[in-house]
Amino acid sequence: MSKPTPISGFPEWTPAQRMIEQFVLDRIRATFELYGFAPLETRSVEPLDQLLRKGETSKEVYVLRRLQAADTDGPAGDDALGLHFDLTVPFARYVLENAGKLQFPFRRYQIQKVWRGERPQEGRYREFLQADIDIVDRDTLPAHYEAEMPLVIGDALRSLPIPPVRIQVNNRKICEGFYRGVGLTDPEAALRAVDKLDKIGPAKVAELLAETAGASEAQAKACLALAEISAPDASFADAVRALGVTDPLLDEGIAELTAVVETAAAHAPGLCVADLRIARGLDYYTGTVYETQMIGYERFGSVCSGGRYDNLASFGNARFPGVGISIGVTRLLGLLFGAGALSVSRDVPTCVLVAVSNEEDRPASNKVAEALRSRGIPTEVSPSAAKFGKQIRYAERRGIPYVWFPGVEGDEVKDIRSGEQVAAAAGEWTPPRADLKPLVGPATAGA
Repeated sequence: MSKPTPISGFPEWTPAQRMIEQFVLDRIRATFELYGFAPLETRSVEPLDQLLRKGETSKEVYVLRRLQAADTDGPAGDDALGLHFDLTVPFARYVLENAGKLQFPFRRYQIQKVWRGERPQEGRYREFLQADIDIVDRDTLPAHYEAEMPLVIGDALRSLPIPPVRIQVNNRKICEGFYRGVGLTDPEAALRAVDKLDKIGPAKVAELLAETAGASEAQAKACLALAEISAPDASFADAVRALGVTDPLLDEGIAELTAVVETAAAHAPGLCVADLRIARGLDYYTGTVYETQMIGYERFGSVCSGGRYDNLASFGNARFPGVGISIGVTRLLGLLFGAGALSVSRDVPTCVLVAVSNEEDRPASNKVAEALRSRGIPTEVSPSAAKFGKQIRYAERRGIPYVWFPGVEGDEVKDIRSGEQVAAAAGEWTPPRADLKPLVGPATAGA
């Protein structure tokens, strides 16, 4: 077999990076559960017509098809399936299918891989892990849940050894109401144009507003003026009103966004900033929208995003509005790994290597290992009965801090970093807490 060629966009972490990822997932999961979110996992595939129902995603969806499928079983058939590109669409479908079994408001978290056929680049992948929270209710969803989302995400990300984050928030009611107030008849087209502001700049957005939303020069100028408003507090509302546009939906959006910003400021000052250029590209968002940037990594865009949706989970008279936000775990870690910004204290979970004096005594070494493992100490037995110096070097290469020497007259354990060796009993000895498991933290200079 020839040497395999890596497939771009499908990351495979090293064992050390995978341990960091698991640490991050454990911290995120713990925070989600502190806020009362219950775990959920949905299937990886959804009907293709459902995946293509909302937003500009058709070019990114991976279609699922059997290798030996007949020519008539093409992707356009009624049974066509695609890999989900986010976790919100499958969650909405799950709620509709299981509404009779759920208690509302339903709070769930979901940590799963998703797939998007976009061009791979730093921080962007075709297969990646997301960590989502959503709250859905039946018929109506109080706006205070939109203010809760940043609190959960702020706590989750602050629990990690990563740079500080800033959550940019907006409300699509502000945008839609403002666009209507200046006379635009296609607010959604205007939203999609403004969402490209960071990518193409104001001049191109103005052109796009004219082409897709029918905006005049004055209307485009007003839309860009709205997008320029940013404030770390509720003063954004005065800046919006100073533009002289009125609309009931605009007033509703201002009130809701003010509540989000003020709630976040009371919980964690500086966490949120009202940024009225944030629109989000998916059409199903109807209220507050969120984008999160890591300080120092702003050029890579958002690592956590989401928003309020009122019509995604609906069928007939049944309606389940919701609000959710998603951490792009692989995206976040990929950026930090690329910058060498995270480290783990050792490359293996093992805390203790039990030496083997000769192969006949391996059962005695196995017994020591079993005793240590029964007390929660990660332990492995030396692969060979080589000279002790060689077994110690084996432990050093793998980053294992302790080597255990079984003896007829008593056992001893050696900290191979300091050279200290003491008598020990497998049923009693415990390593320092810092050595029990690999420690994850920011990479130190020169590491």
